Amino acid sequence: MRYQISGQQINIGEALQNHVRNELNVIVQKYAERPVGATISFSKDAHEFVCEATVHLSTGLTAQAKARAVEIYGAFDNCGAKMEKQLRRYKRRLKDHHKDRPEPVALFGASQYILESVGQSEESEPDSLAPVIIAETATGIQNLSVGEAVMQMELAGAPVLVFQNEGSKGINVVYRRDDGNIGWIEPQTQT
Repeated sequence: MRYQISGQQINIGEALQNHVRNELNVIVQKYAERPVGATISFSKDAHEFVCEATVHLSTGLTAQAKARAVEIYGAFDNCGAKMEKQLRRYKRRLKDHHKDRPEPVALFGASQYILESVGQSEESEPDSLAPVIIAETATGIQNLSVGEAVMQMELAGAPVLVFQNEGSKGINVVYRRDDGNIGWIEPQTQT
C-alpha cells in the first residue's frame, strides 16, 4: 500500500510516520482485502492536532476519518479508531458487494469546478449570467452499482456522489436528503 503522510506547517518526524504506517496497515489489512493507498495529513488548530486520513481501496471505495487531540499521536490514534470502526461496520457490505468484482472499479475522467458565490445582498445585478470559475481540478467518476454508490457516499461522509450506473451506463446521483434518507437521481434514457 502506498502512503502519503504530510504535515501542514508542522514537521512530521520519521517515528510518527513509522507509527502511522504500522498502525494503519494493521487496521486496513484486517478489514479490507486490497488497499491501494492512504493519505494522512496532520495540522494544528489552536492547541489541538488534527489528523485526517483517507484510504483508497481497489474496489473504488474510499474511507475517510478525521480526529483531534492535544497530542499528535493521540490525534492519529483517534483517527485510526474511527477508520477501524467505519471499515468494520461496512466489512460485510464490502464483501457482499465486491466478492464477484474481479477488477477494480473503472473510472473515467471529469473536471470539477469551484464557482464564485454570488451574494444575495448585492443591490446591483451581475453583468453576465456566466459563473466565475475560481478553481478547476481533475476528478474521476466511478462505475458503480447504486448500492455501492450509497456505500461509497456513506464511507466518504459526502452529502452527494455522482457515478456511472453499472446497469444502465448512465450518469446517476445519490444524495443525503434532509430527512436522513438517501435520494437517487437516474435520468431517463432517450429512445
